[in-house]
Amino acid sequence: MSRFTDRTREAAAWIGERVRPARAAGKLARFALAVFVLGHVILCAVVLLSSLVLLRANPRHTALMAWRRVTAGVHSPAIRFTPLAAIPRPARDMVVRLEDWHFWTHPGIHLGSIRDAYLINRNIGYALYGGSTITQQLARNLFLTPRKTYFRKYLEAITALCMDLVLPKARILELYLNTIEWGRGTFGIGAASARYCGVPPSALSLDQQRRLIAVLPNPLRYDGATLLGNRQLAIRYRYLLGRVPDAGGTVAAVPPAGTEAAADSPPAPTGEPMEEGEGALEPKPEALPSTGLRADPSAPPAADSAGQPAAAPAPAAAPAP
Repeated sequence: MSRFTDRTREAAAWIGERVRPARAAGKLARFALAVFVLGHVILCAVVLLSSLVLLRANPRHTALMAWRRVTAGVHSPAIRFTPLAAIPRPARDMVVRLEDWHFWTHPGIHLGSIRDAYLINRNIGYALYGGSTITQQLARNLFLTPRKTYFRKYLEAITALCMDLVLPKARILELYLNTIEWGRGTFGIGAASARYCGVPPSALSLDQQRRLIAVLPNPLRYDGATLLGNRQLAIRYRYLLGRVPDAGGTVAAVPPAGTEAAADSPPAPTGEPMEEGEGALEPKPEALPSTGLRADPSAPPAADSAGQPAAAPAPAAAPAP
């Protein structure tokens, strides 16, 4: 009987030695899960409350401006906010067309664009395309840093989803155009138009608008006068020349289904502006896609910006007799 008791005690001790680490691991896993959930709750609460403030209040400084000051010593003046109605309609349309073709329909992120950007980056061997929507870029400018990490990309996506729940699309576009970086110490279309063109946004010529929008992926190395020195920016500019002719005033509507869509597709938007020292990194010509990541003929035309109807297509010319 004593031998049986001893063996029972030995078995219980053996089981205990293995159960205790499992219990400790379970407690650690539950603690990690609690921290994970709490972190997301805090992040969402901060972003939602901030978005409620941004419904009415215009930001004067952003996280990106603070980052530039700390890391590069660039002191930027407070943002000169320009209402969306004072920004020319073509400029708004061009931004949507080049940076986020599905802006008016997605919930803050566009999974197809993220997937396509990942596949292209894997093929060319480095992170050129970001797949970020306009909402994600705004989230990065307002709340995060430009460091290119998957963790920041994850936080950016969550932040964009929360912002889209509160902010109307027109307000998101307005905030984006007033906080986006347009050069060292230059943030927002008001500062950019004054620095590069010497006029307020409402007085920008059509070609000045094209050049300001085309340079957005790499504003730290190029401006409207030098953008043709970069192949990607030159493609964007030439696309806008074709899509926004001087005789018109709005971005042309998407062609009807069944027509050739390749020529209508915008250049692939980066969603990740180049940082200092990255502008010289150019993809091989055969690796750079000539059409957009978001080329979808069924998407609404960019001319629908700010709730305005798209311009009616010109009537077809009568056949020759």
